[in-house]
Amino acid sequence: MRKKLFTIIGGVAMCGALCSAYGNSDDTVKTDDEKLPVVYFTRDISPAGLMRAYNALGWTPNGPVGVKISTGESAKTNYLRPEFIHDLVSAVNGTIVECNTAYPGNRNDTESHWAAIRERGFMDIAPVDILDADGSIALDVDAGYRLKENYVGTHFDNYPSYIVLSHFKGHQMAGFGGAIKNISIGFASSTGKKWIHSGGTTKETFVAGDQNAFLESMADAAKSVVTHVGRDNMGYINVLNRISIDCDCNANPAEPDIHDIGILASRDPVAIDQAGIDMVSNADGNEKLMERIADRNGLHTLETAEKIGVGSRKYKLINLDSEQ
Repeated sequence: MRKKLFTIIGGVAMCGALCSAYGNSDDTVKTDDEKLPVVYFTRDISPAGLMRAYNALGWTPNGPVGVKISTGESAKTNYLRPEFIHDLVSAVNGTIVECNTAYPGNRNDTESHWAAIRERGFMDIAPVDILDADGSIALDVDAGYRLKENYVGTHFDNYPSYIVLSHFKGHQMAGFGGAIKNISIGFASSTGKKWIHSGGTTKETFVAGDQNAFLESMADAAKSVVTHVGRDNMGYINVLNRISIDCDCNANPAEPDIHDIGILASRDPVAIDQAGIDMVSNADGNEKLMERIADRNGLHTLETAEKIGVGSRKYKLINLDSEQ
């Protein structure tokens, strides 16, 4: 079996049969630019498919390895289940990592969050660490749009490598959530979440600031994480299943209108999110999600992240399922 390579320019795929399902390449020009980041794709949404996507990266993280997930606001949400991620976490001898939330719920303090983690079954498959259980540390943001510092948990530096394992879906405030949201809002401590959501105006209360300031602050926070950990020490996987218009932070999310699509893997957080956007933007039943992304100006996060050097919205897509 040989992997089939497709080139993506400006977020549109040059990929024949695969793109007949997910995109139209009429307005693009093919490129052989070897500098573009690679995004791997498989339709196989299973523990084996997850391992296949990870192995395609050809990357061995330095341990200890943190596996960043969302533990989900309730059992009804579409977070990635322990039985689905078990093989991958075990393969890297990883520790599942999360942070407390900043809004009322069952994960907004360490004690209740531990209870939710036990209830969801994550402690049955691997060690778990709430990174901000002991407070926050500041990461510098170099040449950010809005922030000069970003706040993550004090345990953040305990892991020299991170696998960022994200459920790709809509989001009530950001429009959509994937890798960039997971390394910004997701890695932020409870204090940091308040800081980002307010556009860098307060660390004291959870308030919604100017929308573009919030989106730009997410990009800034993502940059601080990538810079601090190092690009060579981070890998990203997005799972495109149960694609609700609502985030896993919503205890009662809307039922998905989009059929499950597959799994994406990349070393570039912007490229992998752009690939997810490209796929859902051409999927049947996407009207509500695309309306939400447009209403929240969600793509502005990727635009900003690319401008400040977090990653590239242009990428090459490799279909792991193709035979030639």
